[in-house]
Amino acid sequence: MVALKSSKPSSLSAAFVNSIKEPGKYYDGKGTGLFLWVKPDGGRFWVQRVTIRGKRHDLGLGSSPVVSLSNARDQALENKRVIRNGGDPIANKRSAKSVLTFAEAARETHQELSPTWKNPKDRAAFLKTLETYIFPRVGNKPIHEVTSADIRQAILAVRNKAPSVAKKLIFRVSFVFKWGIAEGLCSQNPATAEALALPRDTRKSVPRKSLHYSKVAECVETIHASEAWQSTKLALEFLILTASRSAEVRLAQWGEIELPGGDTATCATWTVPAERAKQKRPHRVPLTTRAVEILRAAKTLDNGSGFIFPSIRGRTLSDMTLSKLVKELGYDADVHGFRTSFRTWVQEQTEYPREVAEAALGHKLGDAAEQAYARSDYYEKRRQMMEDWANYLSTETQP
Repeated sequence: MVALKSSKPSSLSAAFVNSIKEPGKYYDGKGTGLFLWVKPDGGRFWVQRVTIRGKRHDLGLGSSPVVSLSNARDQALENKRVIRNGGDPIANKRSAKSVLTFAEAARETHQELSPTWKNPKDRAAFLKTLETYIFPRVGNKPIHEVTSADIRQAILAVRNKAPSVAKKLIFRVSFVFKWGIAEGLCSQNPATAEALALPRDTRKSVPRKSLHYSKVAECVETIHASEAWQSTKLALEFLILTASRSAEVRLAQWGEIELPGGDTATCATWTVPAERAKQKRPHRVPLTTRAVEILRAAKTLDNGSGFIFPSIRGRTLSDMTLSKLVKELGYDADVHGFRTSFRTWVQEQTEYPREVAEAALGHKLGDAAEQAYARSDYYEKRRQMMEDWANYLSTETQP
């Protein structure tokens, strides 16, 4: 357990607040009882120690850097004035909180949930979709006055434009009301399925466009013959060979690769970390001989960023870059569709079991009980299957 240290300088500085990382309580020394509390887990919070009617209290003033040093000082000074005049800043805070608008409650919910999201995109999308689709309708309403009818109309409007976003919005709005109930701001959740009574969405989802597996080798050959940036061409072939998702490949880093010595691919492995894998668990990918050759070629383009396939500007490749190249070369297929090509090839051209193919795609199989007992990722069987896939693509391009 890390021991907390207390520091009582004459006054804190913005530079000190922004740089200090060692756990402890760092007092401002302005006579307001304000201090910065740096937790062992890295959390940083402003706290004010005050005495109200003879009883000591610690008031939370927000987290740093969301609340700056100057803002924390202003709030602490105002609290001292309220107490000196016989008031109670704690009661005032509770009273103000009881009339939060939906938008204010959503931002509070977002701030509280943010540490639980490993993916920055998920963290940003939660608030962004609410700001875009829900706030214009009910953002300024007190949260306890927002009705199921309000949310229902907003969701139905979104469903016509972006059905997938509408589904996620229901859960996000519901989270806000759950937070509001827990904080005593409202008494019920008007965003439940029963309360919204939304009609069933009968529109069928359109599958990603894919190439027949017999055309994939030709596509790879055409990609390499193009004038595209070398890293882009290597990334696309690597994606096809490993049957991986676009983001997994585009954000792949050298530290995730384990290469053997020599020229063989025996035991060569790429481990996609849990925070980037869709199933939120590490995903081991056996690398074929050709995949190792691609990595060795990519190493000559290493710009020090850590990314295996950097863009021409030295940043991460965008999904649009990969998709645009495939379509510009005359192939009516989505990048994600190459996973379908691989899966269909396994089904129609091999005897590999379904669970081995699904494991290669990083899919979960069975219910929670089955997953608890069947923990193998079929790694060795997948290695041979992926080598067969690479050999198939190589054979298809031979005259």
